[in-house]
Order: sequence, then C-alpha cells, then structure tokens
Amino acid sequence: MSAIASHQAGRSSAERHSAVVEMPDELRADVRLLGGLLGQVIAEHGGPDLLADVEKLRKAVIAARRGDVTVDEVAALVDTWPIERAVLIARAFTCYFHLANLAEEHFRIRTLRARDTGETPLPDSLVQAVLEVKKDLGDARVAELIEGLELRPVMTAHPTEARRRAVVTAIQRISAQLAEYTMPGRGSGERAESKRRLLEEIDILWCTSQVRSTKLDPLDEVRTAMAAFDETLFRVVPLVYRSLDAALGEGTGTRAPMARPFIRYGSWIGGDRDGNPNVTASVTRRALQIQAEHVLLALENATTRIGRALTLGARHAEPSPALKAALAAAEDAVPDMVSELGTRSPAEPHRQWMLYIAARVVATRRRDLDLAYRSPDEMLADLRLCQESLAAAGATRQAYGELQHLIWQVETFGFHLAELEVRQHSQVHAAALEEVRAGGPLSERTEEVLATIRVIAWIQERFGVKACSRYVVSFTRTSDDVAAVYELADHALGGRAPVLDVVPLFESGADLANAPAVLSGMLELEPVQRRLATNHRLLEVMLGYSDSAKELGPAAATLALYQAQERLTAWAAEHDVRLRLFHGRGGALGRGGGPANRAVLAQAPGSVAGRFKVTEQGEVIFARYGHAAIARRHMEQVTNAVLLASTPAVEARTADAASRFRPLAERVAAASERAYRALTEAPGFPEWFALVSPLEEIGALRLGSRPARRGLGAPRSLDDLRAIPWVFAWAQTRVNLPGWYGLGSGLAAILESDSGLEELRAAYREWPLFASLLDNIEMSLAKTDRAIASRYLALGGRDDFARQVLAEYDLTRKLVLTVTGHSRLLENRRVLSRAVQLRDPYVDALSHLQLRALKALRSGDTLTGAERERLSTLLLLSVNGVAAGLQNTG
Repeated sequence: MSAIASHQAGRSSAERHSAVVEMPDELRADVRLLGGLLGQVIAEHGGPDLLADVEKLRKAVIAARRGDVTVDEVAALVDTWPIERAVLIARAFTCYFHLANLAEEHFRIRTLRARDTGETPLPDSLVQAVLEVKKDLGDARVAELIEGLELRPVMTAHPTEARRRAVVTAIQRISAQLAEYTMPGRGSGERAESKRRLLEEIDILWCTSQVRSTKLDPLDEVRTAMAAFDETLFRVVPLVYRSLDAALGEGTGTRAPMARPFIRYGSWIGGDRDGNPNVTASVTRRALQIQAEHVLLALENATTRIGRALTLGARHAEPSPALKAALAAAEDAVPDMVSELGTRSPAEPHRQWMLYIAARVVATRRRDLDLAYRSPDEMLADLRLCQESLAAAGATRQAYGELQHLIWQVETFGFHLAELEVRQHSQVHAAALEEVRAGGPLSERTEEVLATIRVIAWIQERFGVKACSRYVVSFTRTSDDVAAVYELADHALGGRAPVLDVVPLFESGADLANAPAVLSGMLELEPVQRRLATNHRLLEVMLGYSDSAKELGPAAATLALYQAQERLTAWAAEHDVRLRLFHGRGGALGRGGGPANRAVLAQAPGSVAGRFKVTEQGEVIFARYGHAAIARRHMEQVTNAVLLASTPAVEARTADAASRFRPLAERVAAASERAYRALTEAPGFPEWFALVSPLEEIGALRLGSRPARRGLGAPRSLDDLRAIPWVFAWAQTRVNLPGWYGLGSGLAAILESDSGLEELRAAYREWPLFASLLDNIEMSLAKTDRAIASRYLALGGRDDFARQVLAEYDLTRKLVLTVTGHSRLLENRRVLSRAVQLRDPYVDALSHLQLRALKALRSGDTLTGAERERLSTLLLLSVNGVAAGLQNTG
C-alpha cells in the first residue's frame, strides 16, 4: 500500500490532509515503511489491479473530503466492484489501520522516552504528584496519603475487542520487528533482515482472517486477558512502585522501601453472569484456576531468575542466623533437594534459599502439598527472611533491588493474580429466594445461583478470602436485594457460608438518586454489620455509567453520577463508613470512557479519598496494557490524579466550582435529557436504529460470550439493548450519537440569556467536571462524519428521525465550539486531532464499503444464500476495519 503510505508521509503531496503537516518525521517514516510493505503484499497476492483499485477508492474519499466529488460519486465507484473485490479492498484498509495504529504506538513510546530526561518530572507522573503534595502540605501529609492509597483496575467481561486474538498476536510480532528495524546503531545487514521479517509478518497479517469463525466462550476471554498479565502487568507493576519510592526519598534500591504496594487487580471475566448464561459455577472455578496457573508460573520464573543471579559467596555476604536456621530446617524436611542445591551453589546460601523458594512455588502450582506454600504470606515471609539477611550482610542493592520487585509482585498478585468478582442481576436472586423459601423443587437457574456461592467458598478455602469475596448485584433497588444474597448463601452452605462483600450496583437515574437510602437499609442487615466490624467499616458501592448514559443521555448522566457521588460521600461521613466507589466505566465515550486521569480529577470532592476502583473494558485493556511503557505511563497518570484529587486544596477548588455552577449544570442536564428522550423514546425509534446500523450483524461478529441483547427479535425499546452494541453500532454509522446527543439543546437553553455564554465559559475553565464533559463530547463529535452519517440514517426510511439527529449534531458542534472558544474540533489536542484526521479518509472508504453491504442486506431484494453470505462477510470485515480506524468499539 505504498501509495497510501506516500499520501500520509509525503510532504509535497497536493492532496495531503491538514493533519499530515503536523506528522513528525519519525512517525512519517514508520507509516511510509509499513504502508509500502503492505502495498507490496497486496500486489503480490491480488495483483497490481487490486492495488490500483485500492488507490482509486483512496483518492476518491480524499477528494470527497475536499469537496471535489460527492459521496454519491464515491458510492457509485464502490458499487462497480464485485463483492469479492470489495472484500479484498476492505481487507486492505483494515490491515492498513492495524499498521497505522502500531506506528503511532511506537511513536508515542519514543516520545515518552525522549521526554523522560530526568531534569524535570514528566507531567502527570508520580514524581510530579509527590512534589506538588509535599509543597502544599508537607512530608507528613504525603506519607498519610500514600498509606491509604489504592488503585483497583478491574478487567471486565465486556469483550469489545473486535480483533481476533490471532490478529492481535500478528500485530505484536510486527511491533517487535519494527522496534528491531528502528533501533539506533543497527547495521545495514541487521536492518535488511528486520525488513525481511517485517514483510513476512505483514504477509501473515494479510492472510489471517479478520473475523472470528467461532464464538468465544468465557474461558477464552479469561485466557485473552491473561495475555496482558503475562506480557505487561507482572513486570510493570513493580516499576510503578519503584517510581513512587524514588519520588518519596533518595536512595531507592539501597534502603528499605518507602512505597507500599497500592495496586490490586480485579476481574469479572469468568465471574460476571448477569445476562450471560455461559458463565456457570464451573466456569468461575476454572477461571480462578487459570489465573492461579499464570501467576504461579510468573512467580516461579522470577524467583528462579533472581535466585540464580544471587551468586554472592558467604564470605562476602554472610547469611543471618535466621537464614542459616531456615536452610537447616529445609534440609531436614527435604534433604535430597537442599543437598542438591548446596552442591550446585556451594557457599552461596542466599542463592540456595531463593532456589528453594522457587521449588516451593513449583510445588504450589502442582499441588504437591508436602512442599507447597499454603498462602502468599508464607512465601513473603521466606522472601523477607532473605532480604533481611542480605541487608544485614551489607548487600543492600541485592536486598532492595530485584528481590524487592518480587516481594511487591507477591503482595500485589498473591497466588490468585486478580480478585475474581461475581455479578448477578437482583431479579435472579429474588426469584431464587422465592423458590428456596417455598421449599419445593429448585429450578436449574436457582441451583446455579447456589452452586456459584459454593464455588466462592471453595475459592476462599483454596486461595484465601482476597481471591473472591465481592458479589455485585446489578439493578439494586432496595436493601432487600443485598439481603437476598446473604440469605441464599446461608441456604447454600449454612454456617460454612463464605465471606461476602455484597456490592450494590446503581445504574438508572432513579436508582442513583435512591442510593443513600439503600445503603442506610444495608447498615441494618446483620451480615453487613458483621463485615463492617472486621474490615474497618469499609463499604463498596458501584456506579453504572453505561446504562445511565443510555437512559439519560451523556450530559444528564454525567451530572446524575456526580450528584450521586456527592450524596454517597456525605452519607458515608454521617455514618462513619469508609466508602469505596467502584466506577463502572466503559471504553467508549458514550459509556463513561475517556482519559482516566482526567476522569479522576473530575470526581466529586471527598469521593476519591485516595481510593479509585474502575472497570477496564474490552479494547481498553490492550490499549492501556498492551505495551509496558504505555501501561506504566497510564498507571502513573491515574495514580497522580488519585493523589491530587485527594488533597484538600483540589477538593476545595472543585467544591467551590461545583457550588457556583450547579444551577447552570442542572439546566443543561434537564434540557439535554428532554432532547435525548424525545428522540430515543419516540415510537418506532428502536426499530429505526436497527435498520440504520449494523446492530443485527454485530451479533455475528462473535465479540464475546455474552448475548448482545436481552431477549430475542428486533429491539422494542432501548431496555432490550445492552450498552455495548448500542454504542458500537452508532460508532459504525459514524454518528456516535451516545457520545454527544442532547448537549446542544442543553447548551442552547443557557445561551438564551444574555450572560449565558459567559457562564458556560467560566464553568468550562473552572469546573473539572464540566470541562471533562465538553472535552469528551468534542472528541466524540470529531469522530462523527456528517455526510456519511446521513447515508446511514437514510436507510431507516424515517426522514423525521434523520433530520432530528442531524439538527442536534449541527447544534451541538456549533455550541461546543462556541463555549470552548475553539475554531475547530480538538484544536487544543494536537496529537489526538492528528490521529483522528489521519484516519478519517480511510475510515470513509470502509464506511462506503459497509454501506454497500448494509443497503443490499436491508433492501428486501431476494438474495441467494451465497449472495447474503458474501455481503455479510464484507459487512463484518468493514466493521472490524472501522473499529480499528476509530479505535473505538464499545
């Protein structure tokens, strides 16, 4: 695809997009390289005519963006190709997006490294946060904040990663070869070999099916998430702690750490059964076993590596009496093993001890109970014994270097890797409890509820309470919904019921408003009182962003969630409860997505308090944790925001802004919700939405194990749709409606007054919540294309709906620019603006290909089975490509 690469990279091209002017030289070179190699592969497999057709479409969509041709002319070009040719062209643009994303990721990593000079702290880094807090509050307050610091990312069972795992791994191999090729100081022979390997891997990417042929099951999802742990998280987490330790004081690595481990991962994958009949008790049990296998293998490898490197002789690092005694006791217990270690590592007692620990980890993984550790605490005790001995012998670098990293890893991941959380709908519990109380035969679904509780008990017995104790109740309406779980647990196991932290999940606008009353009712429950007495009165509450946004629209949902946080924070202070808010954010802007660090700083004052728990969903997992440098930067940025948001100065500024601008925000929210409901609750809207979008076809993408909708048939209301396909389908139409609809009407209601614009601009400058709302909506608008969206909207045969959507888009775009003072969307976000603009023409190409398939499938014409299958292939491939181009699925 050399012509595409030259368009993106060539400085002299008369057709270049405005964003290309800003493309840095290194990024330009990578795009040119990868695009050229892809073009070579396309020509080799499809002939020069295929590459020429790709070029025709590329030039046509660029000309359409300049206004030189119409979208109708582009559509006419697309219609001239046989479906088989259109499929190959869609594959070409899809592969290009994968490579363009890869090039940008590499550029981002290089930029991070170039900026990290050490002379000044990186913006949003841990060093910057610690310096700011120290300057404002002093060392004592920093220590207090660090002591209570918590970051809890939860990998969820919302599989919005549209790419097949085979495609992901192919891209990872290309990434490794690109890094090799661009490494400074390489000779021409080495570069030639790297280029050959790049071409080989791009060839594989081209030949790899972009669409899954089989549906994922929940354990496939578990294994997919494990890739992020294996490749990134296990290694990156101690580096984040090391950054914090270095920020807190000089001498990190030669003294006892000042930083404590504050990150704890959770997972819903294999535990979230709300609306997913494929998640059973046996799946939950197996999910935890898979997690344990991965973390024990990682601990085994790390312990062995460190042990083999600890070749300090006893003369230079004399073991402590305690270590000598421990080695002697080990020899009594397993004489052959310890004797062999002594033979292989003579006079190297610390090495012998670490390799003995590694052998015990192996035994733990293999369930060899004679040698296995019973808990991570036992392993930690053995590791600290070695650390203390090394420190006493003067080997402080060995004591507090890699060995400290291993200690942090055990403290963070234990033997279970991530806390597995269970989620189920409140109505399922209510029905199960009714059957149990009736005393008759139990249905299969009720038996499954009881079996799930028994599995939680088994997990706790095997891996400890920390491995699985949280039970999230979707659509919690009253405290009875919480009490039902405890009563079912007593029925399942009686006095042997597991330790449970039942977490209410508030999702609708009414439920968010009623949340404090539900919590007050929870305090009257005896099981909750017992739990609060043992966990320092910590209570967790989950807030659902996806369904609230789907119900109320983005602006009204944002304010409703903020007000819920305020009320819950006040309730917690009144009842002497330590509150942990769990933010159920999606990956897309229409589901609470967006930059995580800015989201933290926009929370209600007092609601963070050093603790932040959030879902990490679908494509976001690999976007944030797919590469070590990016993962580290993300975790530092979020932790920076958590620390700053927890300081009195930031809380006071936020509280003052919220107080001043609340009436304004309430008026915006009310008007925006009215406009949103006027559209989404209108008769015929759900059916129209299904016609104008590839909603039906998204189910065939086999995105995950969870059904795309509640019930069967076409959606009769938005309640029938899950939030993921709702957002995903709108993104495919280039409308992105869930991310912005209604805000224009909300802003217009304020601008009716003479001082309205001044008030809105002041709120945008001074209130992080309002700034975050407008910036996220601006991002969503930037990914919307009006001309192409109009073609999708016309498929539904309802001009009234189409006019309503486009009028609100025009109003929202105009007023957002007016309030922000920007002359164009994303004017103040150069990197993101460049990324969106660079992709736009190529997303357009795929949209036109998708529209051709969608129109034919919707036309009602008689299609043969073979014709329908070919059109479906084109549509699904284009869905993958658009998702890759927009970097947004759901």
